[in-house]
Amino acid sequence: MYDQWQGPSAAEDYDAWYRTVRGAWIADAEFALMMKLLRPMPGTSVLDVGSGTGYFSRRFAAAGLEVTGLEPDPAMLAYALASGGGVNYVRAAANDLPFAARSFDYVAAVTSLCFVTQASRALAEMWRVCRSGLILGLLNRRSLLHRMKRGTGSYRGARWDTADEVRAWSRRLDPWPRMKVRSAVFLPGGGAGARFVEPLIPAALPWGGFLAVVMHRSASVREHTVRVLK
Repeated sequence: MYDQWQGPSAAEDYDAWYRTVRGAWIADAEFALMMKLLRPMPGTSVLDVGSGTGYFSRRFAAAGLEVTGLEPDPAMLAYALASGGGVNYVRAAANDLPFAARSFDYVAAVTSLCFVTQASRALAEMWRVCRSGLILGLLNRRSLLHRMKRGTGSYRGARWDTADEVRAWSRRLDPWPRMKVRSAVFLPGGGAGARFVEPLIPAALPWGGFLAVVMHRSASVREHTVRVLK
């Protein structure tokens, strides 16, 4: 979700990028990494926060998940609705989610939290409405992509994060999550050489342009104590 793009033509241009060779390759790498980290069962419910034109919402739905997309921009939302894909959409902002606690199995935010000013507040809202955990797709400040693209084009106005900063956000959540960080898109040019080398690079290395963070709920000390006493 890139908040500097407005209007129907901008939404069309945004979604069309995923149909370019480079865009499709990057999206495939990002989606594969998120699914590998989550390993959701068919029918798992997912809230996609900042769903934009619905590209990743549709991919989650095509993988057999029950998806709700949440997007504040009316043009992006209109495009997503027109694109179908078996996704339910809601217009709302990330820092004030209109859902009860633990409404969804998982919450996802794929390159959308990068454009939310109060990221820690949005993260707390996402944590509130998930039952099992959440998956974040972030722009990695410690990457070649950052050196090449920061402050330009669709990245203008984006915040670039690090795994350490996300860990600091996570310490404010209750209960504290079990967290795993992986990355993808190490060579963001997307040429034939990059596409060949990418699968050979371990996702555990922290330098990919796409930083995937999965957080799973773990019992708080109080919850654990209650279970032990029972």
